[in-house]
Parts: sequence; C-alpha cells; structure tokens
Amino acid sequence: MKKQKVLITGGTGSLGQALTRKLLNIDVGTIRILSRNESKQVEMEEKFDDKRLRFLIGDIRDKERLEKSFEDIDIVIHTAALKHVPIIEYNPFEAIKTNVMGSQNVIDAAITQNVKKVLCIGTDKSVSPLNTYGATKLLMEKLFITANNFINKEKHDVNFSAVRLGNFFGSSGSVIPKFIEQIKNGKAITVTSNDMTRFSITMDQTLDFIIDCANNAKQSEVYIPKMKAYDMSSIVNAFQNLFPSLEIRNVGPRLGEKFHEVLFSHDEARYAWDVGNKFMISNPDSITDNEVISAYEGKIKKIDADKEYSSENIEKMSIKEIEKQIQQFQQETDINIQK
Repeated sequence: MKKQKVLITGGTGSLGQALTRKLLNIDVGTIRILSRNESKQVEMEEKFDDKRLRFLIGDIRDKERLEKSFEDIDIVIHTAALKHVPIIEYNPFEAIKTNVMGSQNVIDAAITQNVKKVLCIGTDKSVSPLNTYGATKLLMEKLFITANNFINKEKHDVNFSAVRLGNFFGSSGSVIPKFIEQIKNGKAITVTSNDMTRFSITMDQTLDFIIDCANNAKQSEVYIPKMKAYDMSSIVNAFQNLFPSLEIRNVGPRLGEKFHEVLFSHDEARYAWDVGNKFMISNPDSITDNEVISAYEGKIKKIDADKEYSSENIEKMSIKEIEKQIQQFQQETDINIQK
C-alpha cells in the first residue's frame, strides 16, 4: 500500500484511527478519513498532525458524497457501521440504512470512481446471526462478495473482498474498555455470563491482517484470521487479579447476544480454505476450486467439510495473557487506575 491513496469510512473510530497510524508508518500516499462526527475529526487531526491526512465529513447513507470522496482513491477500507447490539435491536431499520444500504452505496461509488480494491470489515456475528446487527453485517458481506459478478470488467477494474473479525481488545463498546471505565468510576463491573466465549485478536494483529488482505485479496473472498478465544470467567479472573477490591454484578445476557461466536459454519466449510496464517471462504459463483488453487499458486488447502470454527472449541487465552492485554490497553490509552 506504499504511496497509494486510501480512504477509510468510519475512520475516526478506534479501528480507523489505529489503522491510520499503521498506514502512515508504512509510508502510504494519502489517507482520507470519512466520518459523520466533526468533533472526533478535530481531535484526530490534532492528535496525528500529518499532512497526508484529509478529513471529510460525510455519511455512507449519502451516495453522492461518497462518489466525490472516492475520486482518485486506490483502496477503500470500509469500517463505518452501527455496531451496538442492544441499540440496533431497538432501532433495526436505522442499522439497515447504514450497514446494508450504506454499504451498497460504498460499492456503487467505488465502481463509479474506478477504485482498485475495496475491503469491508465484517464480524463473527454475521455467521448464523441471532441479532439484527449480525444480520445486517451478513448482508454487507454478501453485497461485497457478489459485487464483482455485476461489474463490466472492460470499463471497471474493481475488486471487492471482505474480512471477518472477532472481538479485539480495546475496541469501542467491547468488554475491556467497558470494565475499565466502570472501575475508574467506582462501579461494579457488569458480567453477562461466565460461560460466554468470544474470539480475540489484538489491535496490532488486526491491523497487520487487514493490510495483508488489502494487499493480497483476489476477488469475492471472505478472509478470517486464525485466533485464540477467551471465556468470560477468565476475563473476570484477570480483572480480579489486577484489581483485588473489584466488585462484580451479574446482569445476564443482553438482548440478541450469543453465548458463543462462530467465524465459519459447517455449511461455509465447504467453501473454506486454509491459507497459512488465515482462512479464506471463496464464492463459488465467482471462482472455481481450480481457479482458487491457481490464484494462490497451490499454497492453499481445503478445509474439512464438517469443520466449524467456533469460539467454544478453539484454544483459549490464559489468564496471564488476558492480564497482559488489559495492562497494554491501559498504557496505550493512558488510563491509570489505582488498585
């Protein structure tokens, strides 16, 4: 991605800002940050103070604004979304307008402006979705991996792909910053269920994965990183070790919340491949198995057809590993809590 022009939708979010810093360090050409929140843009501009950054106020619901923003862009990384499960359950059509219709606007604008590559950021909640958020992110993925089928390749050379991530430590609304904020304010931490499990990936791993996929994506794939998972009881134990006077309040699962997450299901395993440090799900409507093998020069193998990649049945992070991630998050965010 050196010297290339990149646009990040939702670029003032925690992932967008971390990705921006990473891209600036690898000598990207220009980064355009498109988001709705002017206050966050002002804060981000002051924090980064880099002439390669451009800040654009806009909403992915506005296709005309996207088309103007995408002019002369090489790569679009689409992170913008409504993400908070309970709020989306209460306001489902607003999530459809942003996560689904907004994503189609991103696709249409990228085709119009001849963007070279477009990568959308998905979630494990899109697999067999229980909640509206997961359903909208599943539809976003489907729009992206089928978009290549409808492009006139003589006029437009655009490739669309997706990545499907688990939870990463420190993301907005996730359990680590939530617990730290509660402790900082002298409150008990609110635990949904000790039996819940979630995939886990560090921010650095996430950024490396996204950049790798943006550089090497072919077309119509969904890429999935190989990760560990954690269970909620280990998270609670890690916080108790770091903050011995911690109070805990059990509140039960939230509306639409799963006990375990799946990054690909038994059904998707038929189209899943092991690509070394990641998995890839191909789109059989766009590419045959032989074409996949050829595209990856044979450095790829098919997944067992009955495999399911679930946070329940993969290697779990140790309590010590979780403690280290909590401490690293505190250092990165300059949050100092007295024990």
